[in-house]
Amino acid sequence: MTDPNEEATLQIKIDRGSKVGIGEQIYAGLRGAILSGVLSSGARLPSGRDLAIQLGVSRGTIRSTYDRLAAETLVSGAGSAGTRVNLELPGAPLKHNDPLDAPLAVFTRPYSRHPLPFQVGVPANDAFPAKTWSRLRSQAVRADGLGFTTYADPRGEPELRSQIARHLAVSRQVQCHPDQIIVTSGYRQGMMLSLTAIGATGRKAWYENPGYPIGRKALEILGIAGQPVTVDGEGLCVAEGIRLSPDAVVALVSPGQQAPLGMTLSPARRQALLSWAEANGSWVIEDDYLGELQIDGRATPALASGVGAERVVHIGVLSKTMSPALGLGYVVAPRALTERIVEVAAFLAPAPNRTTQLALAKFLADGHFLRHLRQMKTLYAERRNTVLARLSHSLSNIEPAGLNLIVHLAKGVDDIALARDARDRGLAPAALSSWYVDKDHARSGLLLSTTNIREDNLRPSCEAIVELIRMTVGRVAPIEPY
Repeated sequence: MTDPNEEATLQIKIDRGSKVGIGEQIYAGLRGAILSGVLSSGARLPSGRDLAIQLGVSRGTIRSTYDRLAAETLVSGAGSAGTRVNLELPGAPLKHNDPLDAPLAVFTRPYSRHPLPFQVGVPANDAFPAKTWSRLRSQAVRADGLGFTTYADPRGEPELRSQIARHLAVSRQVQCHPDQIIVTSGYRQGMMLSLTAIGATGRKAWYENPGYPIGRKALEILGIAGQPVTVDGEGLCVAEGIRLSPDAVVALVSPGQQAPLGMTLSPARRQALLSWAEANGSWVIEDDYLGELQIDGRATPALASGVGAERVVHIGVLSKTMSPALGLGYVVAPRALTERIVEVAAFLAPAPNRTTQLALAKFLADGHFLRHLRQMKTLYAERRNTVLARLSHSLSNIEPAGLNLIVHLAKGVDDIALARDARDRGLAPAALSSWYVDKDHARSGLLLSTTNIREDNLRPSCEAIVELIRMTVGRVAPIEPY
């Protein structure tokens, strides 16, 4: 612990060739040292005379600097005890060390770092078309800086919305006007816009069980009464939803590849869901997070295509197909809801980052995105099958689920603790049970994404996860049909 009576030793560098005045440099150096904690609370600053000699400046310069710091209540004069850093600094962190990130517990991913092996929800880090994207991004920066002087369209840039409409017509068989498209920062913003526009607060909503934990939490935050609906081998059990909550105003579904189990909503269930929405005047929010990247056969058309599309809000993202760093997604609003969603977006959550939008519009227009999807579909199939073949030698309880693999564990095994232990080994599987509502009936298992398993980390990653499962669990459960 620093002795409060000990005079602080400072390393302040002065650049006499800089356009910034010497006094301003000294002030910035001292202020930064205080706010960063280099000069801790109660620390005594050097006397004005000593610091002036040390830095080769006048005492008046130091006195002026100390006066500025005192005016900001960062330091105080203490007479013969010198000038000291105040014990309570403005904007300083709270004294207790309790973390304030509890709301993030629903997220199971590490933040702001390269993807870890088996991490769910991130695309192949090594396959991102960085060179092409960097070029288009640089062009967009120049265009944005030279050509725009007003506020951006809250729906998103017209060029991007037109390109998305063209792309969806080809890849997802969705026929829409560009004005029906609202650019977002991703699924969460799209869901918030949609639920707000629908007026779902205080009403009921279906959601998949197991299903996306973030969607479930979002309903709770918005004051919507969520009704879990079981998922089986055909997807959402529509008949159960009608039996439990026939008057629900909206249903959250992932029909292209159910999250987390990976199956596609069957034709019969699709028809039943859309018929219920039409008859009840309800809405379906379609989470199409990976609909166009189905690696087992041809991608199923979106719910927002064909008969019944007028009751479907289609939400797409680029975080899974391109990169979470882009921070872009989109909503395709049915015509009856378009103006309301646009109104909500314009007043509460307009489209983000115009420069990135312009780069993406060019990326789509030049055919790079479709080419990227084709390459990723081949790459992901190879990686998933390679990992499945390797792990199947040691684990008989493993099966594919979209881009992921599911390792089923014996009932009662704490898969959340197991996933936490895996993180200490540099792996990032997700606990299957966290996707269920009722923990007493949740299935225990690990979700393993294979998108970032490459030749250089294949063997150590697979060996580490097998060792951890065997060491922790001792035995595994047979695969049971859903």
